[in-house]
Amino acid sequence: MVDLRRWIVALLLLCTFVLHAQSVSLADLARHDQYRNVKISPDGKYLAASAIVKGQTVLALIRLADKKGNVISPREGNDLVDFWWASPTRVVYTVGERQGGYDSPLATGELFGVDGDGGNPKLLYGYRNDGMTTGTHIQHATADRGVGEFIASIPDDPTHVLVAVSSWDAAGKEGFLPIAYRMDVRDGNLARILTAPMRNVDFVADHQGHVRFAYGGDVNGNVKVYAHSLSGDGWELMSKPGDERAYPLAFSRDDSVVYFACGAVDGFGMCSWDPAKKTWTTVWSNPKVEQDGFVYGMADDDIIGVSFMDGRPGLSLFNSQSADANALIALMKQLPGESVRFVSATRDGSLSIVLAEADADPGTFYLYDRKANKLTALLARKSWINPEQMAGKQPFEFAARDGLDLHGYVSFPPGKENAKHLPTVVFVHGGPYGISDSWEYDPYVQVLATRGYAVLQVNYRGSGGYGYNFEHAGWGEWGGKMQDDVTDATHWAIAQGIADPQRICIFGGSYGGYAALEGAVKEPDLYKCAIGYVGVYDLALMYKRGDIPQSTFGENYLRRVLGNDMDVLAQRSPINQLDHLKARVMLVVGGEDPRVPSIQGSNLHNALLNRHVAHVWMDKPGEMHGFYSEANLTELYTTLVQFVGSSIGPGVTAASQSSGGNAAPH
Repeated sequence: MVDLRRWIVALLLLCTFVLHAQSVSLADLARHDQYRNVKISPDGKYLAASAIVKGQTVLALIRLADKKGNVISPREGNDLVDFWWASPTRVVYTVGERQGGYDSPLATGELFGVDGDGGNPKLLYGYRNDGMTTGTHIQHATADRGVGEFIASIPDDPTHVLVAVSSWDAAGKEGFLPIAYRMDVRDGNLARILTAPMRNVDFVADHQGHVRFAYGGDVNGNVKVYAHSLSGDGWELMSKPGDERAYPLAFSRDDSVVYFACGAVDGFGMCSWDPAKKTWTTVWSNPKVEQDGFVYGMADDDIIGVSFMDGRPGLSLFNSQSADANALIALMKQLPGESVRFVSATRDGSLSIVLAEADADPGTFYLYDRKANKLTALLARKSWINPEQMAGKQPFEFAARDGLDLHGYVSFPPGKENAKHLPTVVFVHGGPYGISDSWEYDPYVQVLATRGYAVLQVNYRGSGGYGYNFEHAGWGEWGGKMQDDVTDATHWAIAQGIADPQRICIFGGSYGGYAALEGAVKEPDLYKCAIGYVGVYDLALMYKRGDIPQSTFGENYLRRVLGNDMDVLAQRSPINQLDHLKARVMLVVGGEDPRVPSIQGSNLHNALLNRHVAHVWMDKPGEMHGFYSEANLTELYTTLVQFVGSSIGPGVTAASQSSGGNAAPH
């Protein structure tokens, strides 16, 4: 007689195998983007792109006429950070030291220049004057003891750009005091313009080469904005339009107004400030979300609207009847289901770079010829990814237990968008402050969704994009209301019939790693497994280890967002709550992590061993804050899928879940 239960389990496993066989491989999901950003030269003759070659982010320069090009490689261990066209024939770029998968490279403070055809490479500003060589033998005569940052190009001056220089010798624990210079992009010669009115500010310049604003946060987190008059009267602290956290973003193309992120009567907004008339105008507002950028037109640096993320990408155009608006709308119709925008353009607007991307699509860059009204595919970020095999994100909203409106996303396994009672992974984003999940392609989501799991993401209080008050509501709430928001989202998914209440795991990286383990000890009957990836598990230790407490800014930040009651921090630290742990555990650390040192994970690992709690342990000595190596990412994805599968996947019974069946440590 056939054992019906075994037959059902075998059938489920077979179905899972067939599904996986049709899915993209984990190795392909772990592959780096081929291209990340693309910018066209002001005259339309060249493209500059950030590309990844053998694991390193490099600058690719391509001549449009024949698609031939050159690759400019930073020195070993460095990655390209950003780049700008200073003129039709000259690119300025910066490099940085890799920090890991969750952090952008840490800029070295060096500025480099290279011609569009790859010739005349120069170290324009920087401390490494050791005859350094890269693929292009860049050299610089003298050392510069400081950090250089690009401010803006000057359209009518092709040989100069505006840069900010912060001297190491004048720095302290309170940060840098930047000085603005006009830099010659041919040889790096500097002409001093002005000194910032306070430390740690960013400059905003007009299109004539004048630095007009400086803004930044003081050591207590207050936003200050200073204006610099063209008459040379020096800096003046601005009074802002009823919103003390407003700050300048950019000038309009004709310099008639400067756009500010600002508050609005009914929520959030963008304002314009007319320097001549001294008047404020609200140009956009939204009751729920902040702006996340500008909408650009077909000409270089021509701002035509505001972009925002209200579930899915949205945009608001200043003039919906303009030629730019009509062209953009036509392109959206040509690429349905995609988020479409102009990301770079020539000075005259004849050629533009268009990026189309989506939740299931990493994105493709196109060349748009305005005169011919022709769109041509140029470069795909991940050409091997088939969006039809990927999971889409469905936005949702609900009210937390205290009535606060929260937003998030559910990603269903492809082809199971209407399925109910699915095994579910709650995926908590890092940060936590100012960061948010959005409607974009995410390989971690795809790893789980394409293997048969619903993936739940929530922008808990403290997340970015919903205003200062929403972010401020998360201060001091590690293990408190921020954690309750994640719990409430999980219960929402159960109530909606999405999640099988007996098959839920929780996973996250950085702060998300903390939330995963804190969720497991605070809600021991809710989650069957918890995966902490480069996470924090001892809150008090954050004051002693890692790169945050190494400056006054960092120390004050920790006091603001964590609080300094060590008893409370101990009570909210997962490492001190292991008596409540029921979930199976997987811990992942990077041995070179500067943000969350591996001692956070290894201390918890040892505490579990001392309690004889078997768990999966993955320690990669060469990795940092999030894995970067494709081989290590593939191994991580494989182990993650196996661990989640053995916890809530097909064939896992209630008996095996309750038997304390943590995987053996390794």
